[in-house]
Amino acid sequence: MTRTLQRAEIALTEMRIDRPSGQVSAPIPREDGYLLSLFLRDLSHVYLEDDREVRRATISTGECAIHDLRRGPATLVDKPLHTLILYLPQTALDALADDANVPRISDLRYDPGVGVVDETVKNLGLSLLPAVRAPDQVSRLFMDHLTLAFGAHVAQTYGGMLPCSRPIQGGLAPWQEKRAKDMLAGDLTGSTSLFEISMACGLSVSHFSRAFRRSTGLAPHAWLLKFRVEAAKEMLRGREASLSMIALACGFADQSHFTRVFTRQVALSPGAWRKCLSD
Repeated sequence: MTRTLQRAEIALTEMRIDRPSGQVSAPIPREDGYLLSLFLRDLSHVYLEDDREVRRATISTGECAIHDLRRGPATLVDKPLHTLILYLPQTALDALADDANVPRISDLRYDPGVGVVDETVKNLGLSLLPAVRAPDQVSRLFMDHLTLAFGAHVAQTYGGMLPCSRPIQGGLAPWQEKRAKDMLAGDLTGSTSLFEISMACGLSVSHFSRAFRRSTGLAPHAWLLKFRVEAAKEMLRGREASLSMIALACGFADQSHFTRVFTRQVALSPGAWRKCLSD
Protein backbone atom coordinates (compact mmCIF):
# COMPACT_ATOMS: atom_id res chain seq x y z
CA MET A 1 0.00 0.00 0.00
CA THR A 2 1.74 3.12 -1.20
CA ARG A 3 0.40 6.62 -1.37
CA THR A 4 2.53 9.44 -2.73
CA LEU A 5 2.12 13.18 -2.53
CA GLN A 6 4.40 15.33 -4.67
CA ARG A 7 2.97 18.82 -4.33
CA ALA A 8 6.14 20.27 -2.88
CA GLU A 9 9.89 19.89 -3.28
CA ILE A 10 9.81 17.15 -0.68
CA ALA A 11 7.95 14.03 -1.81
CA LEU A 12 6.22 11.78 0.69
CA THR A 13 5.40 8.11 0.46
CA GLU A 14 3.75 5.89 3.03
CA MET A 15 5.04 2.36 2.53
CA ARG A 16 3.49 -0.65 4.22
CA ILE A 17 4.50 -4.22 3.45
CA ASP A 18 2.56 -6.89 5.30
CA ARG A 19 3.79 -9.83 3.21
CA PRO A 20 7.58 -9.47 2.92
CA SER A 21 9.17 -10.94 -0.18
CA GLY A 22 12.35 -12.11 1.50
CA GLN A 23 14.29 -10.30 -1.22
CA VAL A 24 16.48 -7.23 -1.18
CA SER A 25 14.46 -4.11 -2.00
CA ALA A 26 14.51 -2.90 -5.59
CA PRO A 27 17.34 -0.52 -6.53
CA ILE A 28 16.61 3.20 -6.20
CA PRO A 29 17.95 5.39 -9.00
CA ARG A 30 21.09 7.20 -7.87
CA GLU A 31 20.73 10.94 -7.48
CA ASP A 32 21.94 13.82 -5.39
CA GLY A 33 19.52 13.68 -2.51
CA TYR A 34 18.40 11.83 0.59
CA LEU A 35 15.58 9.71 1.92
CA LEU A 36 14.53 10.00 5.54
CA SER A 37 12.43 7.13 6.87
CA LEU A 38 10.18 7.54 9.90
CA PHE A 39 9.43 4.02 11.15
CA LEU A 40 5.82 3.37 12.10
CA ARG A 41 6.55 -0.12 13.44
CA ASP A 42 9.60 -1.88 14.87
CA LEU A 43 11.98 -3.38 12.32
CA SER A 44 15.03 -5.64 12.63
CA HIS A 45 16.72 -5.40 9.28
CA VAL A 46 19.79 -5.94 7.16
CA TYR A 47 20.88 -2.64 5.62
CA LEU A 48 22.94 -2.49 2.42
CA GLU A 49 24.71 0.16 0.37
CA ASP A 50 26.08 -0.49 -3.11
CA ASP A 51 24.99 -4.17 -2.79
CA ARG A 52 27.15 -4.67 0.31
CA GLU A 53 25.86 -5.34 3.80
CA VAL A 54 26.55 -2.36 6.04
CA ARG A 55 24.73 -3.19 9.23
CA ARG A 56 22.21 -5.41 10.99
CA ALA A 57 20.15 -3.31 13.36
CA THR A 58 16.79 -2.96 15.07
CA ILE A 59 14.92 0.30 14.58
CA SER A 60 12.08 1.10 16.98
CA THR A 61 8.73 2.68 16.20
CA GLY A 62 9.08 6.46 16.09
CA GLU A 63 12.77 6.44 15.21
CA CYS A 64 14.09 7.71 11.89
CA ALA A 65 16.98 6.84 9.58
CA ILE A 66 18.67 8.74 6.76
CA HIS A 67 19.69 7.20 3.42
CA ASP A 68 22.03 8.82 0.89
CA LEU A 69 20.71 8.16 -2.63
CA ARG A 70 24.23 8.42 -4.02
CA ARG A 71 25.16 5.22 -2.14
CA GLY A 72 22.53 2.82 -3.48
CA PRO A 73 20.67 2.18 -0.19
CA ALA A 74 18.64 -1.03 0.14
CA THR A 75 17.27 -3.36 2.79
CA LEU A 76 16.41 -7.04 3.02
CA VAL A 77 12.61 -7.17 3.03
CA ASP A 78 12.14 -10.28 5.15
CA LYS A 79 9.85 -8.76 7.83
CA PRO A 80 6.72 -6.59 7.76
CA LEU A 81 7.55 -2.94 7.16
CA HIS A 82 5.67 0.31 7.72
CA THR A 83 7.39 3.65 7.17
CA LEU A 84 6.77 7.21 6.07
CA ILE A 85 9.50 8.10 3.59
CA LEU A 86 10.44 11.70 2.90
CA TYR A 87 12.51 12.58 -0.15
CA LEU A 88 14.83 15.58 0.24
CA PRO A 89 16.80 16.56 -2.88
CA GLN A 90 20.08 18.42 -2.63
CA THR A 91 18.48 21.32 -4.48
CA ALA A 92 16.14 21.87 -1.53
CA LEU A 93 19.07 21.93 0.90
CA ASP A 94 20.89 24.38 -1.36
CA ALA A 95 17.86 26.67 -1.48
CA LEU A 96 17.58 26.68 2.31
CA ALA A 97 21.25 27.60 2.70
CA ASP A 98 21.05 30.33 0.06
CA ASP A 99 17.97 31.77 1.72
CA ALA A 100 19.75 31.92 5.09
CA ASN A 101 22.87 33.37 3.42
CA VAL A 102 25.08 30.61 4.82
CA PRO A 103 27.41 28.08 3.11
CA ARG A 104 25.72 25.20 1.33
CA ILE A 105 25.69 21.70 2.80
CA SER A 106 27.63 19.03 0.97
CA ASP A 107 26.68 16.02 3.13
CA LEU A 108 24.36 15.09 5.96
CA ARG A 109 25.85 13.46 9.04
CA TYR A 110 24.25 10.12 9.92
CA ASP A 111 25.06 6.53 10.84
CA PRO A 112 23.90 4.26 7.96
CA GLY A 113 21.16 1.81 8.88
CA VAL A 114 20.80 3.05 12.45
CA GLY A 115 17.60 4.54 13.85
CA VAL A 116 17.75 7.75 15.86
CA VAL A 117 15.25 9.44 18.13
CA ASP A 118 14.28 12.80 16.66
CA GLU A 119 11.08 14.22 18.15
CA THR A 120 10.87 17.00 15.55
CA VAL A 121 10.99 14.55 12.63
CA LYS A 122 8.50 12.30 14.42
CA ASN A 123 6.02 15.10 15.07
CA LEU A 124 6.34 16.57 11.57
CA GLY A 125 6.04 13.13 10.03
CA LEU A 126 2.89 12.27 11.96
CA SER A 127 1.47 15.66 10.93
CA LEU A 128 2.20 14.84 7.29
CA LEU A 129 0.74 11.33 7.38
CA PRO A 130 -2.89 12.49 6.96
CA ALA A 131 -1.77 14.59 3.98
CA VAL A 132 -0.41 11.49 2.25
CA ARG A 133 -3.64 9.61 2.89
CA ALA A 134 -5.97 12.42 1.81
CA PRO A 135 -4.01 14.84 -0.40
CA ASP A 136 -7.17 16.47 -1.74
CA GLN A 137 -7.87 17.84 1.75
CA VAL A 138 -4.47 19.50 2.17
CA SER A 139 -3.63 22.92 0.78
CA ARG A 140 -0.38 23.71 -0.99
CA LEU A 141 0.23 26.40 1.65
CA PHE A 142 0.09 23.85 4.45
CA MET A 143 2.47 21.55 2.61
CA ASP A 144 4.87 24.44 1.94
CA HIS A 145 4.78 25.36 5.63
CA LEU A 146 5.67 21.84 6.79
CA THR A 147 8.19 21.41 3.99
CA LEU A 148 10.04 24.53 5.09
CA ALA A 149 10.06 23.42 8.72
CA PHE A 150 11.18 19.89 7.89
CA GLY A 151 13.92 20.94 5.48
CA ALA A 152 15.31 23.56 7.86
CA HIS A 153 15.39 21.05 10.73
CA VAL A 154 17.24 18.41 8.71
CA ALA A 155 19.70 20.99 7.33
CA GLN A 156 20.50 22.36 10.78
CA THR A 157 20.47 19.09 12.76
CA TYR A 158 22.21 16.77 10.30
CA GLY A 159 23.94 19.19 7.96
CA GLY A 160 25.32 21.71 10.45
CA MET A 161 23.61 24.64 8.75
CA LEU A 162 23.47 27.66 11.03
CA PRO A 163 20.06 29.12 11.84
CA CYS A 164 19.17 32.29 9.96
CA SER A 165 21.25 35.11 11.42
CA ARG A 166 18.86 37.81 10.21
CA PRO A 167 16.10 38.03 12.83
CA ILE A 168 12.91 39.73 11.78
CA GLN A 169 12.56 42.91 13.82
CA GLY A 170 9.12 43.76 12.46
CA GLY A 171 6.40 42.33 10.32
CA LEU A 172 5.40 43.03 6.76
CA ALA A 173 5.07 46.53 5.40
CA PRO A 174 1.40 47.52 4.97
CA TRP A 175 1.57 47.06 1.20
CA GLN A 176 3.17 43.63 1.61
CA GLU A 177 0.56 42.49 4.11
CA LYS A 178 -2.27 43.67 1.84
CA ARG A 179 -0.78 41.99 -1.22
CA ALA A 180 -0.22 38.73 0.65
CA LYS A 181 -3.74 38.69 2.08
CA ASP A 182 -5.24 39.55 -1.31
CA MET A 183 -3.37 36.65 -2.92
CA LEU A 184 -4.40 34.26 -0.17
CA ALA A 185 -8.04 35.35 -0.24
CA GLY A 186 -8.08 35.19 -4.04
CA ASP A 187 -7.49 31.43 -4.04
CA LEU A 188 -9.43 29.76 -1.23
CA THR A 189 -8.15 26.32 -2.26
CA GLY A 190 -4.70 27.29 -0.98
CA SER A 191 -3.00 26.19 -4.19
CA THR A 192 -1.00 29.42 -4.47
CA SER A 193 2.47 28.58 -3.23
CA LEU A 194 4.41 30.40 -0.55
CA PHE A 195 7.07 31.05 -3.18
CA GLU A 196 4.65 32.97 -5.40
CA ILE A 197 3.35 35.08 -2.53
CA SER A 198 6.80 35.81 -1.10
CA MET A 199 8.07 36.82 -4.55
CA ALA A 200 5.16 39.24 -4.92
CA CYS A 201 6.22 40.79 -1.61
CA GLY A 202 9.89 40.95 -2.62
CA LEU A 203 11.00 38.54 0.12
CA SER A 204 12.44 35.06 0.46
CA VAL A 205 10.03 32.31 1.53
CA SER A 206 11.39 31.94 5.06
CA HIS A 207 11.66 35.72 5.56
CA PHE A 208 8.09 36.18 4.34
CA SER A 209 6.74 33.38 6.55
CA ARG A 210 8.29 34.85 9.69
CA ALA A 211 7.22 38.40 8.86
CA PHE A 212 3.65 37.33 8.03
CA ARG A 213 3.33 35.56 11.36
CA ARG A 214 4.74 38.63 13.13
CA SER A 215 2.14 40.85 11.41
CA THR A 216 -0.92 38.62 11.73
CA GLY A 217 -0.17 36.23 14.56
CA LEU A 218 -0.76 33.29 12.21
CA ALA A 219 1.16 31.30 9.63
CA PRO A 220 -0.13 31.92 6.07
CA HIS A 221 -1.93 28.56 5.84
CA ALA A 222 -3.58 29.11 9.25
CA TRP A 223 -4.68 32.61 8.25
CA LEU A 224 -6.24 31.24 5.07
CA LEU A 225 -8.05 28.50 6.99
CA LYS A 226 -9.54 31.11 9.33
CA PHE A 227 -10.51 33.28 6.34
CA ARG A 228 -12.23 30.31 4.68
CA VAL A 229 -14.29 29.65 7.81
CA GLU A 230 -15.31 33.32 7.99
CA ALA A 231 -16.31 33.23 4.32
CA ALA A 232 -18.36 30.11 5.03
CA LYS A 233 -20.13 31.89 7.90
CA GLU A 234 -21.21 34.65 5.53
CA MET A 235 -22.68 32.10 3.15
CA LEU A 236 -24.37 30.25 6.02
CA ARG A 237 -26.09 33.47 7.03
CA GLY A 238 -27.59 33.71 3.56
CA ARG A 239 -29.37 30.33 3.97
CA GLU A 240 -29.74 29.84 0.21
CA ALA A 241 -26.69 27.65 -0.36
CA SER A 242 -26.43 24.04 0.76
CA LEU A 243 -23.54 22.90 2.95
CA SER A 244 -21.98 21.07 0.00
CA MET A 245 -22.15 24.20 -2.16
CA ILE A 246 -20.59 26.29 0.61
CA ALA A 247 -17.84 23.72 1.09
CA LEU A 248 -16.76 23.91 -2.55
CA ALA A 249 -17.15 27.69 -2.77
CA CYS A 250 -14.89 28.17 0.24
CA GLY A 251 -12.11 25.90 -0.98
CA PHE A 252 -12.80 22.72 0.99
CA ALA A 253 -12.44 19.33 -0.62
CA ASP A 254 -16.01 18.30 0.22
CA GLN A 255 -18.74 18.74 2.83
CA SER A 256 -17.08 16.31 5.23
CA HIS A 257 -13.80 18.22 5.10
CA PHE A 258 -15.68 21.52 5.56
CA THR A 259 -17.55 20.16 8.58
CA ARG A 260 -14.39 18.93 10.30
CA VAL A 261 -12.49 22.20 9.85
CA PHE A 262 -15.47 24.40 10.76
CA THR A 263 -16.27 22.36 13.88
CA ARG A 264 -12.65 22.43 15.00
CA GLN A 265 -12.52 26.23 14.76
CA VAL A 266 -16.04 27.19 15.86
CA ALA A 267 -16.90 24.29 18.22
CA LEU A 268 -20.17 23.82 16.32
CA SER A 269 -20.91 22.05 13.06
CA PRO A 270 -21.92 24.30 10.13
CA GLY A 271 -25.50 23.00 10.34
CA ALA A 272 -25.71 23.64 14.08
CA TRP A 273 -24.18 27.10 13.70
CA ARG A 274 -26.70 28.00 10.99
CA LYS A 275 -29.56 26.71 13.17
CA CYS A 276 -28.37 28.92 16.06
CA LEU A 277 -28.90 31.99 13.86
CA SER A 278 -32.63 31.31 13.69
CA ASP A 279 -33.13 30.21 17.32
